[in-house]
Amino acid sequence: MKSHQYDVSVTWTGNTGSGTSSYRAYERAHEVQAAGKPPIAGSSDPGFRGDPSRWNPEELLVASLSQCHMLWFLHLCAVEKVVVTGYEDRPRGVMVESADGGGRFEEVVLRPRVALADPEQAGRAAELHERAHELCFIANSVNFPVRHEATFE
Repeated sequence: MKSHQYDVSVTWTGNTGSGTSSYRAYERAHEVQAAGKPPIAGSSDPGFRGDPSRWNPEELLVASLSQCHMLWFLHLCAVEKVVVTGYEDRPRGVMVESADGGGRFEEVVLRPRVALADPEQAGRAAELHERAHELCFIANSVNFPVRHEATFE
């Protein structure tokens, strides 16, 4: 079994002068970085006093699930000689808050639109979406359902 490491840094940049002296005294701004890559400007969800112009962790989780699925799908298509000429996903994640202020994701639905060089391969491409779902590292690591509703052109 291989092991992979992912080293990142997350730095809070939202101290407005008085730190966390109160819930409203600080910004949720932060930067996510990894060596050799541009930083990602992060914040919390706007519903939790976050900056809507920055990525929040929930969006990044949904994006990670979409990316992982897409990369596996494209790999499988290349191996199986199913030629994909375009791929766009508009995934949606649903998170619910609990009475104690916590929360959890209920599900994420991936909705990839896939353009195929040969539309006759749509059936095989649909099968490869199923296989990509089985192989996705991120989907295999979460405790909520990740579904996909692919369409082909």
